[in-house]
Amino acid sequence: MNMQAMLKQAQKLQKEMMETQEKINSMEFVGKSSLVIATVNGKKELMDLKINADELDKDDIELLQDMIVVAINDAFKQVDKETESKMGAYTKGMPGLF
Repeated sequence: MNMQAMLKQAQKLQKEMMETQEKINSMEFVGKSSLVIATVNGKKELMDLKINADELDKDDIELLQDMIVVAINDAFKQVDKETESKMGAYTKGMPGLF
């Protein structure tokens, strides 16, 4: 394969990777805990946070804080899993790129 063909292939691969990343960025991921539902986008930005106040005792603020962290981290893990799943095809043999 000549250098020009390799460059063209690399540009095509880069374009496909960017398109895939854009798709992931526009997706929404919902993380849940017993009291909290957190929605994030593929860029790991918090989009929405719902608290089940019916289940919450006013004295349980520390529990609520912990549940928020659990829900957000759950959503972030889903983003990571989706990114690895979709982008892994482009990064074979190059762990840790995404």
